[in-house]
Amino acid sequence: MKILVLGAGRMGYGAVYDLVRQPDVERVTVADSIAERAHRVAAAVGNQKAYPLQLDVTNQKAAVEAMRGHDAVLSCVVYKLNAALARAAVEARTNFCDLGGNNDVVAAELALDTLARNAGINIIPDCGLAPGMVAMLVAHAAARLQRLEEIHIRVGGLPQHPKPPLDYQLVFSVEGLINEYIEPARIIRDDQITTVDSMTELEEIEFPPPFAKLEAFQTSGGTSTLPDTFLGKVRQLDYKTIRYRGHCDKFKTMIDLGLCRGEARKMFSELLVRNLPADEADVVLVRVEASGGGKKLRYDIIDRFDEKTGLSAMMRTTAFPASIVALMMARGQTESKGALPQERCLNADLFMSELTKRQIHVVEQWM
Repeated sequence: MKILVLGAGRMGYGAVYDLVRQPDVERVTVADSIAERAHRVAAAVGNQKAYPLQLDVTNQKAAVEAMRGHDAVLSCVVYKLNAALARAAVEARTNFCDLGGNNDVVAAELALDTLARNAGINIIPDCGLAPGMVAMLVAHAAARLQRLEEIHIRVGGLPQHPKPPLDYQLVFSVEGLINEYIEPARIIRDDQITTVDSMTELEEIEFPPPFAKLEAFQTSGGTSTLPDTFLGKVRQLDYKTIRYRGHCDKFKTMIDLGLCRGEARKMFSELLVRNLPADEADVVLVRVEASGGGKKLRYDIIDRFDEKTGLSAMMRTTAFPASIVALMMARGQTESKGALPQERCLNADLFMSELTKRQIHVVEQWM
């Protein structure tokens, strides 16, 4: 198989690292608008299957030509480019998935369903961590309960050694972080799809030592297509971001002061990039709970920075799930063609087994 990865940033590197290590992958092309970055990633993954390509993905014709001849394309570029790239994939008749993160862009991609089906391909958006892997954890848990009433998702990417004032480090784009904090969160409440303000409904959540008591609060984007998929099947479905205690109040104060809107946002973003750590040892915490009929099933993940590979926990839990989706499409393992959310077209058992192969361990507990 031949896979094309668009974007040679952190997540692109993580995806290429994983893909070149699959026995049935013959070639991985890593494309970036800056040739040096593509060459750096191709060289750094330590495998001769990786080939660099300079590509401006905003050039539709060039994007289509680059996609042709590949069995799947994984987009690790900024989310605003993914709708056009999905259309290019339809034209190239190449399977396509991305890291997603924006509901409007995802809706534009899913609107390509008929075209994708006619082309005999899959378009699967939102395939990172959250949105992404958590949707497959939900699908896996939901299938094991005879009756389903509530689904609660909690996810956080945290520094292992937090530093004041925010006890946070940048593990993905600062623009994405601000969007999560200021855009409304889409949930199911009392059998209806609704929205609530982000950075509200603060709750306490506890993980095993050394984490102990943390906090979680509403943020946007994490539920992705799950409210649509589970509308009429559950009474409650929500997603909250996990942080060290005190983070929510501190950051919300800056939002209330107007630092995340208008002209101030650019300056604030630059200050965050300049003053927050970004490359220190991190940990990703995931908790998915599905309940109904008096039973509750909990899935927990605690994934840490990998010293042997140099891959951060966020790279492992974001890029690896996306590469799994790309591989499942290329291997013909999707359950139906078209532009579809992953929870509707991928086998959850197979996805979970692929996580295990990558040492992403899901701890299961009936409660």
